[in-house]
Amino acid sequence: MDTLTRLEALIAARRSAAPDASYVASLHAKGLPKIAEKLGEEATETVVAALVGGDADLTGEAADLLFHLLVLLGAKGIALADVLAELERREGVSGLAEKAARGETA
Repeated sequence: MDTLTRLEALIAARRSAAPDASYVASLHAKGLPKIAEKLGEEATETVVAALVGGDADLTGEAADLLFHLLVLLGAKGIALADVLAELERREGVSGLAEKAARGETA
């Protein structure tokens, strides 16, 4: 988790940079819809890599996906620690039971 924590801090620091000096700042300048769109693109690329790519392809796309998720979470003011706490809360709970508690079906 140290890597993700460091990345979260780096993303936070780069949000305030000039848009032409930082990819993160350029995404933030375009707004939340663009950040969410980019996360969606990365999710799709991750799925494609899982289905037709090699291990290196999937590894690279998964890294892109995590990066863009952290960008989105930061834009919404949600800390990685909050997401990890939610995962801890769910630990030991069946995925089916957890979904049922939220009124969802499998």
